[in-house]
Amino acid sequence: MTQQQPVAVLGGGSFGTAVANLLAENGVPVRQWMRDPQQAETMRVKRENPRYLKGIRVHDGVEPVSDLLATLQGCDLMFVALPSSALRSVLAPHAALLGGKGLISLTKGIEAQSFKLMSQILEEIAPQARIGVLSGPNLAREIAEHALTATVVASEDQALCQQVQAVLHGRTFRVYASTDRFGVELGGALKNVYAIIAGLAAALGMGENTKSMLITRALAEMTRFAVSQGANPMTFLGLAGVGDLIVTCSSPKSRNYQVGHALGEGLSLAEAVERLGEVAEGVNTIKVLMAKAQQAQVYMPLVAGLHAILFEGRTLDQVIEHLMRAEPKTDVDFISIDGFN
Repeated sequence: MTQQQPVAVLGGGSFGTAVANLLAENGVPVRQWMRDPQQAETMRVKRENPRYLKGIRVHDGVEPVSDLLATLQGCDLMFVALPSSALRSVLAPHAALLGGKGLISLTKGIEAQSFKLMSQILEEIAPQARIGVLSGPNLAREIAEHALTATVVASEDQALCQQVQAVLHGRTFRVYASTDRFGVELGGALKNVYAIIAGLAAALGMGENTKSMLITRALAEMTRFAVSQGANPMTFLGLAGVGDLIVTCSSPKSRNYQVGHALGEGLSLAEAVERLGEVAEGVNTIKVLMAKAQQAQVYMPLVAGLHAILFEGRTLDQVIEHLMRAEPKTDVDFISIDGFN
């Protein structure tokens, strides 16, 4: 039997480590690349990622490495779990090696200046690569602890989707496919913003009605924005839309929720991010999203409200009062209300 070619996971964070373990449990040899050779050595020796996934054993089939060149040369399928701010600087110098390879983005973020999603940056760096995204209600620790989880792999390249399903689909991890790469990826990036709002409101003791209202209006708002940018509204009824939004807005395990919660306790944004100790993509996303919504003239009151709290010195009370005074529109934008005119 021929030796199976290794699959690469680029990134040494919690989600990259959880995905590396899933692959290895399915019998796939994995090379998990991280920038810090010390971190790779620690993971090799201790079989644990103490900074990001304390207490979770790193599977024997995962080889932590810090040689990027060898990793890119030796693997044809790669899961990219790098922070949005590091994606270009890590991969652009090696663009020539990426032609024809499968690159699956796991990062839920938007690049500040360009408003590009991660897969669009990958496409720009490596136009000859085969590109997809993975998104859904996927808290890294729960995946690593084998809680039943489902996700969506999205690409116009059907063979790539099937390849990802073949290596990732397992006993506790279901992988569904979609062709709406843009919508799936946008859902993953947008929900981070609303998770901050949910954490903020939770710290202030909001009721269950309020929580439900926030999540539902957030879904309406992010769908409205996504459709204005060309996404399929139906994508947002799936795992990458409402599914991801629910888990991120209701779980204290979500990084963005934790940042919002710290803000609700009275910490400054800088203190909240520092307490977290890892990247909360929603903080980066809120600025670019606010600018893009204004430019596209899309009504996004929750985004505007959070932006006012984080960057304009408003209090949550002021923002809530403003939101409650706003004129109620239709409940669901995509249902015709001609019958009510």
